[in-house]
Amino acid sequence: MSHLNGALNGHPPQDAPPLKNLTPPETTGATHQPPATGNTFDAFDGTPRRLKLTPASAVRLRPVRWLWADRIPAGALTLIPGREGIGKSLILAWLTARLTRGELPGLHQGTPRPVIYAATEDSWEHTIGPRLHAAGADLEKVFRVDVERPGGFDQLTLPRDCDELAEVITEIGVSLLAADPLLSLISSQIDSFKDQQLRTALEPLVRLADTTGCSVVGLAHFNKSANTDALNLITGSRAFSAVARAVLAIARDPQADDGSCVLSQAKNNLGRLDLPSLRYVVSTAEVATEEGPAYVGKLDFTGESDRSVDDILAEGSGDPSERAERDEAALWLTGYLTGQPNQEATALEVFQEGSAAGFSRDQLKRAKAKARVASRKSDFGGGWVWALHATGSAKGAKSAKGAAL
Repeated sequence: MSHLNGALNGHPPQDAPPLKNLTPPETTGATHQPPATGNTFDAFDGTPRRLKLTPASAVRLRPVRWLWADRIPAGALTLIPGREGIGKSLILAWLTARLTRGELPGLHQGTPRPVIYAATEDSWEHTIGPRLHAAGADLEKVFRVDVERPGGFDQLTLPRDCDELAEVITEIGVSLLAADPLLSLISSQIDSFKDQQLRTALEPLVRLADTTGCSVVGLAHFNKSANTDALNLITGSRAFSAVARAVLAIARDPQADDGSCVLSQAKNNLGRLDLPSLRYVVSTAEVATEEGPAYVGKLDFTGESDRSVDDILAEGSGDPSERAERDEAALWLTGYLTGQPNQEATALEVFQEGSAAGFSRDQLKRAKAKARVASRKSDFGGGWVWALHATGSAKGAKSAKGAAL
Protein backbone atom coordinates (compact mmCIF):
# COMPACT_ATOMS: atom_id res chain seq x y z
CA MET A 1 0.00 0.00 0.00
CA SER A 2 1.06 3.59 -0.43
CA HIS A 3 2.52 6.17 1.90
CA LEU A 4 -0.90 7.52 2.91
CA ASN A 5 -2.19 4.16 4.12
CA GLY A 6 0.33 4.14 6.95
CA ALA A 7 -2.03 6.49 8.77
CA LEU A 8 -2.30 7.17 12.46
CA ASN A 9 -5.59 5.81 13.78
CA GLY A 10 -7.22 7.14 16.90
CA HIS A 11 -9.96 9.27 18.36
CA PRO A 12 -10.22 12.96 19.32
CA PRO A 13 -10.40 14.18 22.90
CA GLN A 14 -13.91 13.55 24.17
CA ASP A 15 -14.14 16.39 26.69
CA ALA A 16 -12.57 19.38 25.00
CA PRO A 17 -13.01 22.48 27.21
CA PRO A 18 -15.31 25.27 26.02
CA LEU A 19 -13.65 28.17 24.30
CA LYS A 20 -15.37 31.01 26.10
CA ASN A 21 -13.56 34.26 25.40
CA LEU A 22 -10.84 32.33 23.54
CA THR A 23 -8.49 31.98 26.54
CA PRO A 24 -5.01 30.47 26.02
CA PRO A 25 -4.66 26.66 26.27
CA GLU A 26 -4.49 25.18 29.79
CA THR A 27 -1.16 24.29 31.35
CA THR A 28 -0.42 21.92 34.21
CA GLY A 29 1.73 22.46 37.27
CA ALA A 30 2.50 25.57 39.24
CA THR A 31 3.06 28.92 37.62
CA HIS A 32 5.35 31.64 38.87
CA GLN A 33 3.55 34.63 40.29
CA PRO A 34 5.84 37.67 40.23
CA PRO A 35 5.71 40.16 43.06
CA ALA A 36 2.82 42.56 42.80
CA THR A 37 4.01 45.76 41.23
CA GLY A 38 0.66 47.26 40.43
CA ASN A 39 -1.52 46.88 37.37
CA THR A 40 -1.05 48.57 34.05
CA PHE A 41 -4.07 49.60 32.03
CA ASP A 42 -4.89 48.97 28.39
CA ALA A 43 -4.52 52.18 26.42
CA PHE A 44 -7.49 51.28 24.21
CA ASP A 45 -10.23 50.20 26.62
CA GLY A 46 -8.85 50.98 30.09
CA THR A 47 -9.02 47.38 31.37
CA PRO A 48 -6.36 46.28 33.90
CA ARG A 49 -3.43 44.20 32.61
CA ARG A 50 -0.75 42.26 34.47
CA LEU A 51 2.10 40.06 33.28
CA LYS A 52 1.95 36.35 34.14
CA LEU A 53 5.01 34.09 33.73
CA THR A 54 4.62 30.35 33.18
CA PRO A 55 7.69 28.08 33.32
CA ALA A 56 8.13 25.73 30.37
CA SER A 57 8.01 22.80 32.83
CA ALA A 58 4.36 23.62 33.51
CA VAL A 59 3.29 23.43 29.85
CA ARG A 60 1.33 20.27 29.00
CA LEU A 61 3.17 18.45 26.20
CA ARG A 62 1.00 17.12 23.37
CA PRO A 63 1.73 14.99 20.30
CA VAL A 64 0.78 16.21 16.82
CA ARG A 65 -2.25 14.38 15.47
CA TRP A 66 -3.28 14.39 11.83
CA LEU A 67 -6.70 14.82 10.27
CA TRP A 68 -5.19 13.57 6.98
CA ALA A 69 -2.07 11.56 7.75
CA ASP A 70 1.04 13.79 7.62
CA ARG A 71 -0.71 16.43 5.46
CA ILE A 72 -3.45 18.21 7.44
CA PRO A 73 -2.87 18.59 11.20
CA ALA A 74 -5.78 18.17 13.59
CA GLY A 75 -6.62 21.22 15.69
CA ALA A 76 -4.85 23.68 13.38
CA LEU A 77 -5.41 25.92 10.36
CA THR A 78 -4.56 24.61 6.89
CA LEU A 79 -4.84 26.50 3.59
CA ILE A 80 -5.45 25.10 0.10
CA PRO A 81 -4.53 27.83 -2.43
CA GLY A 82 -4.61 27.66 -6.23
CA ARG A 83 -5.90 29.26 -9.41
CA GLU A 84 -9.56 29.40 -10.35
CA GLY A 85 -11.23 26.41 -11.95
CA ILE A 86 -8.91 23.59 -10.88
CA GLY A 87 -11.04 21.85 -8.27
CA LYS A 88 -10.25 23.56 -4.95
CA SER A 89 -13.87 23.20 -3.78
CA LEU A 90 -13.92 19.60 -4.99
CA ILE A 91 -10.97 18.83 -2.71
CA LEU A 92 -13.01 20.12 0.25
CA ALA A 93 -15.95 17.97 -0.86
CA TRP A 94 -13.60 14.96 -1.12
CA LEU A 95 -12.21 15.59 2.39
CA THR A 96 -15.71 16.02 3.79
CA ALA A 97 -16.90 12.78 2.21
CA ARG A 98 -13.95 10.76 3.49
CA LEU A 99 -14.35 12.14 7.03
CA THR A 100 -18.09 11.56 7.23
CA ARG A 101 -17.52 7.97 6.09
CA GLY A 102 -14.50 7.36 8.33
CA GLU A 103 -12.34 6.70 5.25
CA LEU A 104 -9.65 9.39 5.53
CA PRO A 105 -6.23 8.05 6.59
CA GLY A 106 -5.52 9.81 9.87
CA LEU A 107 -6.95 10.45 13.30
CA HIS A 108 -10.56 9.54 12.46
CA GLN A 109 -10.05 6.59 10.12
CA GLY A 110 -12.73 4.04 10.91
CA THR A 111 -14.79 6.59 12.88
CA PRO A 112 -17.16 8.78 10.79
CA ARG A 113 -17.20 12.36 12.07
CA PRO A 114 -19.36 15.47 11.50
CA VAL A 115 -18.19 18.39 9.35
CA ILE A 116 -19.30 22.03 9.31
CA TYR A 117 -19.18 23.36 5.74
CA ALA A 118 -19.11 27.16 5.51
CA ALA A 119 -19.50 28.23 1.89
CA THR A 120 -20.47 31.62 0.50
CA GLU A 121 -19.81 31.58 -3.25
CA ASP A 122 -21.92 28.62 -4.42
CA SER A 123 -25.54 27.56 -4.03
CA TRP A 124 -26.19 24.69 -1.63
CA GLU A 125 -29.15 23.50 -3.70
CA HIS A 126 -27.49 23.61 -7.12
CA THR A 127 -23.81 23.06 -6.41
CA ILE A 128 -22.58 22.25 -2.90
CA GLY A 129 -25.20 19.64 -2.00
CA PRO A 130 -24.86 17.77 -5.33
CA ARG A 131 -21.04 17.92 -5.08
CA LEU A 132 -21.10 16.38 -1.62
CA HIS A 133 -23.50 13.70 -2.83
CA ALA A 134 -21.28 12.91 -5.83
CA ALA A 135 -18.22 12.71 -3.56
CA GLY A 136 -19.98 10.09 -1.45
CA ALA A 137 -20.46 12.14 1.73
CA ASP A 138 -22.87 11.11 4.48
CA LEU A 139 -25.11 14.16 4.17
CA GLU A 140 -26.55 13.59 7.65
CA LYS A 141 -23.12 14.46 9.05
CA VAL A 142 -22.48 17.60 6.96
CA PHE A 143 -23.84 20.86 8.38
CA ARG A 144 -24.37 24.18 6.65
CA VAL A 145 -23.78 27.06 9.07
CA ASP A 146 -25.82 30.27 9.21
CA VAL A 147 -26.11 32.94 11.88
CA GLU A 148 -29.67 33.68 12.96
CA ARG A 149 -30.62 37.24 13.85
CA PRO A 150 -33.89 39.12 14.26
CA GLY A 151 -35.48 39.37 10.86
CA GLY A 152 -33.26 36.91 8.99
CA PHE A 153 -29.90 35.19 8.72
CA ASP A 154 -26.27 36.30 8.26
CA GLN A 155 -23.26 34.33 7.15
CA LEU A 156 -20.64 33.17 9.63
CA THR A 157 -18.23 36.06 10.34
CA LEU A 158 -14.76 35.93 11.86
CA PRO A 159 -13.75 36.71 14.51
CA ARG A 160 -17.19 37.75 15.77
CA ASP A 161 -18.74 34.27 15.80
CA CYS A 162 -15.73 32.30 17.09
CA ASP A 163 -17.03 31.72 20.64
CA GLU A 164 -20.41 30.36 19.58
CA LEU A 165 -18.83 28.34 16.79
CA ALA A 166 -16.48 26.70 19.30
CA GLU A 167 -19.41 25.71 21.49
CA VAL A 168 -21.22 24.04 18.59
CA ILE A 169 -18.05 22.25 17.45
CA THR A 170 -17.52 20.83 20.93
CA GLU A 171 -21.17 19.92 21.40
CA ILE A 172 -21.45 17.67 18.33
CA GLY A 173 -17.79 16.63 17.96
CA VAL A 174 -17.04 18.31 14.64
CA SER A 175 -13.73 17.19 13.10
CA LEU A 176 -13.48 19.73 10.27
CA LEU A 177 -14.55 23.31 9.61
CA ALA A 178 -14.40 23.66 5.82
CA ALA A 179 -14.17 27.32 4.75
CA ASP A 180 -14.95 27.88 1.05
CA PRO A 181 -13.21 30.32 0.70
CA LEU A 182 -11.65 31.41 3.99
CA LEU A 183 -11.39 35.05 2.91
CA SER A 184 -15.17 35.38 2.57
CA LEU A 185 -15.63 34.57 6.28
CA ILE A 186 -13.39 37.45 7.41
CA SER A 187 -15.28 40.48 8.68
CA SER A 188 -15.68 43.20 6.05
CA GLN A 189 -14.28 45.66 8.60
CA ILE A 190 -10.89 43.92 8.41
CA ASP A 191 -8.46 44.77 5.62
CA SER A 192 -7.22 41.35 4.53
CA PHE A 193 -4.16 42.92 2.86
CA LYS A 194 -2.89 44.36 6.16
CA ASP A 195 -1.04 41.82 8.26
CA GLN A 196 -1.93 43.14 11.69
CA GLN A 197 -5.63 43.50 10.90
CA LEU A 198 -5.92 40.05 9.32
CA ARG A 199 -4.33 38.43 12.36
CA THR A 200 -7.17 39.74 14.53
CA ALA A 201 -9.44 37.34 12.64
CA LEU A 202 -7.08 34.42 12.04
CA GLU A 203 -5.52 34.11 15.49
CA PRO A 204 -8.86 33.58 17.30
CA LEU A 205 -9.68 30.97 14.65
CA VAL A 206 -6.38 29.21 15.36
CA ARG A 207 -7.11 29.21 19.10
CA LEU A 208 -10.57 27.78 18.34
CA ALA A 209 -8.99 24.93 16.39
CA ASP A 210 -6.38 24.23 19.06
CA THR A 211 -8.86 24.22 21.94
CA THR A 212 -11.56 22.12 20.28
CA GLY A 213 -9.29 19.80 18.29
CA CYS A 214 -11.23 20.66 15.15
CA SER A 215 -9.21 21.17 11.97
CA VAL A 216 -9.89 24.32 9.94
CA VAL A 217 -9.24 23.96 6.21
CA GLY A 218 -9.72 27.11 4.16
CA LEU A 219 -9.54 27.63 0.43
CA ALA A 220 -7.51 30.58 -0.91
CA HIS A 221 -6.83 32.04 -4.34
CA PHE A 222 -3.54 32.68 -6.09
CA ASN A 223 -2.95 36.27 -7.17
CA LYS A 224 -1.96 37.12 -10.73
CA SER A 225 1.71 37.82 -10.10
CA ALA A 226 4.47 35.86 -11.85
CA ASN A 227 5.90 34.68 -8.52
CA THR A 228 6.88 31.00 -8.51
CA ASP A 229 6.55 30.54 -4.71
CA ALA A 230 3.10 29.17 -3.84
CA LEU A 231 3.13 30.85 -0.41
CA ASN A 232 3.82 34.26 -1.94
CA LEU A 233 1.03 33.80 -4.49
CA ILE A 234 -1.76 33.63 -1.91
CA THR A 235 -4.10 36.61 -2.32
CA GLY A 236 -4.11 38.93 0.68
CA SER A 237 -1.67 39.58 3.50
CA ARG A 238 1.28 37.29 4.16
CA ALA A 239 -0.49 36.54 7.46
CA PHE A 240 -2.56 33.88 5.66
CA SER A 241 0.44 31.65 5.00
CA ALA A 242 2.26 32.70 8.19
CA VAL A 243 -0.56 31.78 10.58
CA ALA A 244 -1.52 28.53 8.81
CA ARG A 245 0.41 25.50 10.07
CA ALA A 246 0.09 23.67 6.75
CA VAL A 247 -0.45 24.71 3.12
CA LEU A 248 -1.47 22.32 0.34
CA ALA A 249 -0.93 24.11 -2.98
CA ILE A 250 -2.55 22.91 -6.21
CA ALA A 251 -1.89 23.62 -9.89
CA ARG A 252 -2.95 22.25 -13.25
CA ASP A 253 -0.17 20.38 -15.04
CA PRO A 254 -0.03 21.68 -18.63
CA GLN A 255 2.13 18.71 -19.64
CA ALA A 256 -0.29 16.02 -18.43
CA ASP A 257 -2.05 14.13 -21.20
CA ASP A 258 -5.12 13.55 -19.03
CA GLY A 259 -5.60 17.21 -17.98
CA SER A 260 -4.80 16.34 -14.38
CA CYS A 261 -3.77 18.65 -11.55
CA VAL A 262 -1.14 18.29 -8.84
CA LEU A 263 -1.39 18.81 -5.07
CA SER A 264 1.85 19.47 -3.15
CA GLN A 265 2.77 20.18 0.46
CA ALA A 266 3.99 23.79 0.29
CA LYS A 267 4.23 24.23 4.07
CA ASN A 268 4.13 21.85 7.02
CA ASN A 269 5.21 23.39 10.31
CA LEU A 270 4.16 20.35 12.33
CA GLY A 271 5.47 17.55 10.15
CA ARG A 272 7.36 16.48 7.06
CA LEU A 273 7.67 18.67 3.99
CA ASP A 274 9.13 15.96 1.74
CA LEU A 275 5.78 14.26 1.14
CA PRO A 276 5.05 12.98 -2.37
CA SER A 277 2.89 15.23 -4.51
CA LEU A 278 -0.46 13.77 -5.53
CA ARG A 279 -2.21 13.89 -8.89
CA TYR A 280 -5.97 14.16 -9.39
CA VAL A 281 -8.46 14.40 -12.24
CA VAL A 282 -11.87 16.05 -12.33
CA SER A 283 -14.76 14.35 -14.08
CA THR A 284 -18.46 15.12 -14.43
CA ALA A 285 -20.91 13.26 -12.21
CA GLU A 286 -24.68 13.01 -12.59
CA VAL A 287 -26.75 13.40 -9.42
CA ALA A 288 -30.44 12.52 -9.39
CA THR A 289 -32.81 15.16 -7.95
CA GLU A 290 -36.59 15.48 -7.71
CA GLU A 291 -36.46 18.00 -10.56
CA GLY A 292 -34.21 15.98 -12.85
CA PRO A 293 -30.48 15.23 -13.04
CA ALA A 294 -27.85 17.69 -11.82
CA TYR A 295 -24.32 17.64 -13.20
CA VAL A 296 -21.35 18.54 -11.00
CA GLY A 297 -17.61 17.99 -10.81
CA LYS A 298 -16.16 15.00 -8.99
CA LEU A 299 -12.52 14.65 -7.96
CA ASP A 300 -10.50 11.44 -8.00
CA PHE A 301 -6.88 11.07 -6.89
CA THR A 302 -4.98 8.88 -9.34
CA GLY A 303 -1.68 8.46 -7.51
CA GLU A 304 1.61 10.15 -6.73
CA SER A 305 3.27 12.66 -9.07
CA ASP A 306 6.96 13.22 -9.64
CA ARG A 307 6.11 16.79 -10.71
CA SER A 308 5.32 19.21 -7.90
CA VAL A 309 3.40 22.47 -7.88
CA ASP A 310 6.75 24.28 -7.56
CA ASP A 311 7.91 22.58 -10.75
CA ILE A 312 4.77 23.66 -12.61
CA LEU A 313 4.95 27.25 -11.35
CA ALA A 314 8.63 27.50 -12.23
CA GLU A 315 7.93 26.37 -15.80
CA GLY A 316 5.64 29.37 -16.20
CA SER A 317 8.26 31.81 -14.99
CA GLY A 318 9.04 34.68 -17.32
CA ASP A 319 12.54 35.22 -15.89
CA PRO A 320 14.96 35.22 -18.88
CA SER A 321 17.80 33.71 -16.83
CA GLU A 322 15.59 30.87 -15.63
CA ARG A 323 14.44 30.20 -19.20
CA ALA A 324 18.05 30.07 -20.38
CA GLU A 325 19.00 27.64 -17.61
CA ARG A 326 15.97 25.48 -18.42
CA ASP A 327 16.83 25.43 -22.12
CA GLU A 328 20.43 24.46 -21.40
CA ALA A 329 19.37 21.68 -19.02
CA ALA A 330 16.79 20.43 -21.55
CA LEU A 331 19.45 20.23 -24.24
CA TRP A 332 21.72 18.19 -21.97
CA LEU A 333 18.82 15.95 -20.87
CA THR A 334 17.81 15.19 -24.46
CA GLY A 335 21.37 14.27 -25.36
CA TYR A 336 21.84 12.11 -22.28
CA LEU A 337 18.64 10.10 -22.75
CA THR A 338 19.26 9.71 -26.47
CA GLY A 339 22.42 7.79 -25.63
CA GLN A 340 20.72 5.41 -23.16
CA PRO A 341 19.14 2.01 -23.96
CA ASN A 342 15.53 2.58 -25.10
CA GLN A 343 16.21 6.32 -24.61
CA GLU A 344 15.35 6.10 -20.92
CA ALA A 345 17.02 6.10 -17.48
CA THR A 346 16.00 6.13 -13.84
CA ALA A 347 15.44 9.55 -12.29
CA LEU A 348 18.26 8.78 -9.84
CA GLU A 349 20.67 8.19 -12.73
CA VAL A 350 19.53 11.41 -14.42
CA PHE A 351 20.08 13.42 -11.25
CA GLN A 352 23.51 11.89 -10.63
CA GLU A 353 24.75 12.43 -14.19
CA GLY A 354 23.10 15.84 -14.39
CA SER A 355 24.80 16.93 -11.17
CA ALA A 356 28.15 15.90 -12.63
CA ALA A 357 27.33 18.06 -15.66
CA GLY A 358 26.55 21.06 -13.44
CA PHE A 359 22.75 20.94 -13.24
CA SER A 360 20.71 20.90 -10.04
CA ARG A 361 17.83 18.52 -9.43
CA ASP A 362 15.32 21.39 -9.69
CA GLN A 363 16.79 22.56 -13.01
CA LEU A 364 16.48 19.06 -14.45
CA LYS A 365 12.91 18.67 -13.25
CA ARG A 366 11.98 21.99 -14.85
CA ALA A 367 13.73 20.92 -18.06
CA LYS A 368 11.60 17.77 -18.43
CA ALA A 369 8.70 19.50 -20.16
CA LYS A 370 10.98 21.45 -22.50
CA ALA A 371 12.75 18.21 -23.50
CA ARG A 372 9.40 16.39 -23.86
CA VAL A 373 10.44 13.75 -21.35
CA ALA A 374 7.78 11.49 -19.89
CA SER A 375 8.05 9.77 -16.51
CA ARG A 376 6.57 6.56 -15.14
CA LYS A 377 7.05 4.22 -12.22
CA SER A 378 9.29 1.24 -12.79
CA ASP A 379 7.40 -1.96 -13.57
CA PHE A 380 9.46 -3.73 -10.90
CA GLY A 381 8.48 -1.55 -7.97
CA GLY A 382 11.49 0.73 -8.25
CA GLY A 383 11.70 4.49 -8.60
CA TRP A 384 10.75 6.82 -11.43
CA VAL A 385 11.95 6.26 -15.00
CA TRP A 386 12.45 9.20 -17.40
CA ALA A 387 12.05 8.52 -21.12
CA LEU A 388 12.10 10.52 -24.34
CA HIS A 389 9.11 8.54 -25.59
CA ALA A 390 5.79 8.41 -23.73
CA THR A 391 5.17 4.88 -22.50
CA GLY A 392 2.95 3.40 -19.86
CA SER A 393 0.69 5.66 -17.84
CA ALA A 394 -0.05 9.36 -18.19
CA LYS A 395 2.88 11.69 -17.65
CA GLY A 396 4.01 11.99 -14.06
CA ALA A 397 1.37 9.72 -12.50
CA LYS A 398 1.33 6.25 -11.08
CA SER A 399 -0.71 3.91 -13.21
CA ALA A 400 -2.57 2.35 -10.31
CA LYS A 401 -5.64 4.46 -9.58
CA GLY A 402 -5.84 5.53 -5.95
CA ALA A 403 -2.37 4.19 -5.18
CA ALA A 404 -1.61 7.22 -3.01
CA LEU A 405 -4.61 6.85 -0.71
